[in-house]
Amino acid sequence: MPEGDTIWRAARRLHAALAGQELTGSDFRVPRYATLDLSGQTVDEVRSRGKHLMMRIGELTVHSHLGMDGSWQIYQRGERWRKPAFQARLILSTSTTTAVGFALAALDVVTRTDEDKLVGHLGPDLLGPDWDADEALRRLRLEPDRPIGLALLDQRNLAGIGNVYRCEVCFIARVHPSTPVGQVPDLPAMVLKSKQLLEVNKDRSSRSTTGSPARRESFWVYGRARRPCARCGTPIAHDLQGNTEVDQRDVYFCPHCQPLAS
Repeated sequence: MPEGDTIWRAARRLHAALAGQELTGSDFRVPRYATLDLSGQTVDEVRSRGKHLMMRIGELTVHSHLGMDGSWQIYQRGERWRKPAFQARLILSTSTTTAVGFALAALDVVTRTDEDKLVGHLGPDLLGPDWDADEALRRLRLEPDRPIGLALLDQRNLAGIGNVYRCEVCFIARVHPSTPVGQVPDLPAMVLKSKQLLEVNKDRSSRSTTGSPARRESFWVYGRARRPCARCGTPIAHDLQGNTEVDQRDVYFCPHCQPLAS
């Protein structure tokens, strides 16, 4: 699933292509909004909110979430799409540009005053103007017995971290993902590192947490099961972590550098 830095870049591209432009057409290919026509409305801005995209058009906000397979692509008018048309969920057109949301996991339209109904539950946005480290820490500490790996993924605590950053931040902090929040030695440092990693990667097309541009060396632990740890040489371990069997996600860690206290 795309993480906060990916959504931030998508919002920036859409904003550059659409902001200030009058829509010449809109095509909602979901039953709920099939009759909604935004033609003649001006796109004021496109912004990210954690892993959510918010398009402010006239008095409305078009909200989308990419989920696992969604994407927004921008084309010149008449340009051939790079994805099949049956995957399109929303098409927004201007006199020069077409923006297409493919396979969107969520698509909602609300008045601007009702945006909080969709994203008001989210914690401070690591890449947003509302970022507040103290508030993120307060929310994390509300559940001291919760595994830090799950707490970091919970968008109600801080918005923007996905599975890649969860694994990488835990490794950098030398904290096992199953360590309870209340036992993390330096929780503020983990929150700060989360912010730093997303900030440094938001302008990159290829994400790296190690500083290396080489694809095979761009992560410390994520996706590196059985490969040697860059710190100590111990094979990286792989497991699943989640609240239930349904929401379990892959987790990677170094058993030596990130021991789980008994």
